[in-house]
Amino acid sequence: MRHLIVILAVLGVAGCAQVERLFGPRAEPQPEVVVPMTPDTLDETTPEERQAARVEAATAPAGALGTTVASLGSPAEPGLWLKTPLVDAPGRGRVDYAPTGQSVAVDLIPLEAERGAGSQLSLAGFRALGAALTALPELQVYRLAE
Repeated sequence: MRHLIVILAVLGVAGCAQVERLFGPRAEPQPEVVVPMTPDTLDETTPEERQAARVEAATAPAGALGTTVASLGSPAEPGLWLKTPLVDAPGRGRVDYAPTGQSVAVDLIPLEAERGAGSQLSLAGFRALGAALTALPELQVYRLAE
């Protein structure tokens, strides 16, 4: 009986060696690398681009379009833009946010909704205006002269 146990143990060890030879060494599980999704990692605009948008907003003549409440648009869409029912055609515009006193030039994009339905502002727009990402800021919207 002891001989049988020794033979089985030797065959078991030899079998493990054959399995490793055929399939390679057992790979240790690797930890999954997770890149944190933060406003800094999602917002592709540079500080220089945000500053240029502020300068454009401050220097270009503008025509008032109205007031809108904005929610955060898709963080996956880069750039400074406002999707709003206040415009029927794309163009350049400016949004003013009174609580911070900031203004920024944005691309105005028509949003198929009723005029009072609200708008969507880009992540970069929220950051340039100094608005909290969870806020629903009330914005003054202007079309910039071309």
